[in-house]
Amino acid sequence: MGKAINLRKRVSSYFSNKDLGEKTKALVAQIERIKTISVQSEVESFLLEERLVKKYNPKFNIELKDDKAYPLIKITVKQKYPAILIVRKKDDAKSLYFGPYTSATSLRTVLKLLRKIFPYQSIERHGNRICLYNHLGLCPCPQVTNDLNYKKTVKYIINFLNGNTKKVIKDLEKERDQCSKNLDFELASSIQKKINAVSLITSPFYKPFVYEENPNFKSDILQQQLNSLIEILNKNKVYVTKLERIECYDISNIQGKNATASMVVLTNGSVNNKEYRRFKIKGFYNNKANDFAMHQEVMRRRLKHGEWQMPDLIVVDGGKGQVSSVKKVLEELNVKISLIGLAKKEETIITSDLLEIKLPKDSKALLLVIKIRDEAHRFAIYYHKKLRSKFIFE
Repeated sequence: MGKAINLRKRVSSYFSNKDLGEKTKALVAQIERIKTISVQSEVESFLLEERLVKKYNPKFNIELKDDKAYPLIKITVKQKYPAILIVRKKDDAKSLYFGPYTSATSLRTVLKLLRKIFPYQSIERHGNRICLYNHLGLCPCPQVTNDLNYKKTVKYIINFLNGNTKKVIKDLEKERDQCSKNLDFELASSIQKKINAVSLITSPFYKPFVYEENPNFKSDILQQQLNSLIEILNKNKVYVTKLERIECYDISNIQGKNATASMVVLTNGSVNNKEYRRFKIKGFYNNKANDFAMHQEVMRRRLKHGEWQMPDLIVVDGGKGQVSSVKKVLEELNVKISLIGLAKKEETIITSDLLEIKLPKDSKALLLVIKIRDEAHRFAIYYHKKLRSKFIFE
């Protein structure tokens, strides 16, 4: 068992590579069939792998067979430069503990992913020189570099382990926006990468055995989200009969400069990046961040493309102002497509009649809308940064 960005390429390499080791050759010779199970996130893939290895005990896997006492995470919060450790017992009343966890391997995997986002010190008494992990981007060596942001990093990790991932993302977004205002684009870009990484590894979690019992569980969840959204919209006079295609739009700019927009697409609830489109804002808005006018420009340009499949629902990133602006364009062009917005402040859905729909944070419908909104935001920022870099070096 293992992981890869391109699973087809990874698996086919075992059959085309003639330089395999003896153990791998023996493994390939005994393959009868190949089965895949889709999950929601990288973290879940590791947890499922661990469960399947323990269940089937494959003779070619030598990892994930640890049956020691349950481990804990220890954070030496009272120290000047807190360390984050894996321990087997609570032996320090001054430290903060998380756990116990049922699997040391899965715990190390999650901490490994977390450390790539928030580099931390993994020993209590760090030497007074730069360590190897610093060169790998995994340890800030605060004793040596005098990193004033290290305590902030530890707070992010504590919030993450407490399950307050939304607070982590919200705080990071504030930090990113402040960097952008200060024209520190390099740091803003670095923080955005952290936001993307946290969002990736904290996508909705389901216990691994669910995927094993139902290999179609992922598509079932997507269908439940779609059905929930259809039901809620119809109850609030946004009439839809199907949601085979949803389009979401977001604007990205800094004080009106290098403004861009993104169009991302969900097909039957799944991201369809082949259908993504990006727009460079052409209108001149006196170098002001006029989201309303920019949304109108983008919608007019999008609707000119009759060759693109029309959506069942349009989602705009924003509140009543953005929704009203797009609605005017749809009415102006006599296009009948259901429209909603998602206001960031309280994650409130805004209908085309400017009604507010407040749903529970764990609502399946809300999770679907947040997913496409966040993807539109990510794609818009990516294009905006690309244009900004081109502008700087021209």
